[in-house]
Amino acid sequence: MNLVLLGPPGAGKGTQAERISKEFQIPHISTGDMFREAIKNRTALGAQAEKYMAAGELVPDEIVIGIVAERLTQPDTAGGFLLDGFPRTVPQAQALDKFLEENGRSLTAVVNIEVDPEILVARLSGRRVCATCGAVYHVATKPSKEPGICDLCRGELIHRTDDQEATIKNRLAVYHAQTAPLVQYYRESGLLLPVNGERAIDEVYQEIVRELRNRDR
Repeated sequence: MNLVLLGPPGAGKGTQAERISKEFQIPHISTGDMFREAIKNRTALGAQAEKYMAAGELVPDEIVIGIVAERLTQPDTAGGFLLDGFPRTVPQAQALDKFLEENGRSLTAVVNIEVDPEILVARLSGRRVCATCGAVYHVATKPSKEPGICDLCRGELIHRTDDQEATIKNRLAVYHAQTAPLVQYYRESGLLLPVNGERAIDEVYQEIVRELRNRDR
């Protein structure tokens, strides 16, 4: 089961990725994880990526693609993988297809969790984070027992800048502009599996598993 997971900020990708990984016993591989592993293992590509990251610059496609290729040759991916955060562009998707084909593999599906932008704004803008221990709350769905105070360590709950409405709307606009061509690319290839992410977590998960099992027959 070789999968790519797409979805905007706040769509619940992290929660679903963890469950999918356990369900199909495949590693959940995020872009950040790949970079950290390459840097930790002191690979040549990891060293190059570290230079760009340290300077606050975007890591070029050829380096990102190389790091992904390195990661997908590790033994734990023999039975499949779940890529999260890659590819981000059509050229990256094409490079992934080429790498997999050269290695006798192919993608099973590309799961795209879809949520209305206004719902995402409400989800993300209601998030509060403990300034001391990092615990996450939500004013509507997971409030702390005492307003503004963390249940775990009694630290102050803060509203982060990137969780404020104007910032969220900008993040979503950037995401959709960036991924719209990618979604179309996978739709045309017949790999796209659109999933309504506006429902309960369990409902979304059950649909993903059901559809993936149908495709893997």
